[in-house]
Amino acid sequence: MVRLYVEGGGDTNALKQSCRKGFSAFITKAGIKDRPRIVACGSRSNAYQSFCTAIANGEAAILLVDSETPVDVCYQQGKPEDWQPWKHLSDKPDDSWAQPKGAKDTDCHLMVQVMESWLLADRETLGKYFGQGFNANRIPPEGRDIESIGKDGIYKSLAGATHSCEKKGRYSKRDHSFDLLASVDPERIVSASPWAKRFVEELKRKMAA
Repeated sequence: MVRLYVEGGGDTNALKQSCRKGFSAFITKAGIKDRPRIVACGSRSNAYQSFCTAIANGEAAILLVDSETPVDVCYQQGKPEDWQPWKHLSDKPDDSWAQPKGAKDTDCHLMVQVMESWLLADRETLGKYFGQGFNANRIPPEGRDIESIGKDGIYKSLAGATHSCEKKGRYSKRDHSFDLLASVDPERIVSASPWAKRFVEELKRKMAA
């Protein structure tokens, strides 16, 4: 059994269930029929610690967390399977996470820069989801490098675009993020985010092994 330890889900059972459902739907729509067991870990540190414990116990495990900052170009040289997410997490001052013994770079995946970056890559679904009042002009235009937008800019875009949405209300991570994750088109996400493409393709390989 492969376990996917993801950042997200907060500290309630309801949110963790919503997180699992969101990622499960996204993975399924991405064409991965044999899905890993998804473990919603809440905080980034809990996700990392849970992953480390699984690796230490000899379990097949994958980590998926926000990068929170841009990934230096020196860590994404060559083929995606040769990229170095552990270097990014190790050098990030707020984390300084060591690569666990036995863990590979292909076991570690980043949502660059946050999960909501993925959501912004599917403007059409955002518009349908929030409905009347949604202001698409506040969303970065198609073709914009989604991974280059800082997390504050991502959240401001979503807040601005949904400011006048009476039915759903202004975007809330707690209320909307995982419903949207289950709704977006993975093809749009992987087209806009090389790190998302790396995650989907590597997960396909691991689950087919």
